[in-house]
Amino acid sequence: MFFLDTPEPGIARLTIDAPERRNAIPVAEWDRLASILAAMPAATRVLLIGGEQNFSAGADLREFAGFVDDPSAAAAFRPAMRRGIEALATVSVPVVAVVVGGCYGAGVALALAADLRVAGEGARLAVTPARLGIGYPAADVARLTAQVGRGRAARLLFTGEVLDAPAAAAIGLFDAVATDPWDEAFVLARTIAGNSMASTRMLKAVLNDPTADHDAAFDRLFAGDDVVEGLAAYRERRSPRFA
Repeated sequence: MFFLDTPEPGIARLTIDAPERRNAIPVAEWDRLASILAAMPAATRVLLIGGEQNFSAGADLREFAGFVDDPSAAAAFRPAMRRGIEALATVSVPVVAVVVGGCYGAGVALALAADLRVAGEGARLAVTPARLGIGYPAADVARLTAQVGRGRAARLLFTGEVLDAPAAAAIGLFDAVATDPWDEAFVLARTIAGNSMASTRMLKAVLNDPTADHDAAFDRLFAGDDVVEGLAAYRERRSPRFA
């Protein structure tokens, strides 16, 4: 259900494609997601992830009934989901989630693992563990809280309420809402891909772990070719032009 292609140089697209189940993600697909991301082309500068009709209904609830009779399957679910979500969160390049249709439960956790989220006007989002009588992983609660604050995170978790795209954008869950979110995401991706790959990777590393020591990477950038070319391009843009 996950398919990776490269529609433009430097831009990879990870499509979630299981429309018959609203892109709900079975246990085995979480590990497949991690494997696909590990093998992403080295030339990738930015990654887009999303579906055509829905982003994701979250974990595949059809499997949950079997967990009652198979404790080993239940035990495998949480770490598999964690591997898939963390694989997306730790990809070294900027990630843009394109949210169309429904985005629920673990689908929200997957979207929050991206760096930016562009939503369609008809997008709907809800964090639903309390409705199902299950928990939500601590790492995903932490990302939700970091994005919207503790009070709003608590409300979303405790109520399971569904937010439309404008309401989700108003509290910071979506960075943009567009009539054609894929087109908007590609415009954003081209802008990112046009910048220094070394710089965006270093900046993402700082965003992911601002407390780590990034001084060595910072110094390497100033000694590299990218900064020379970047400063030259900047000066060119700033130079006055005369007819």
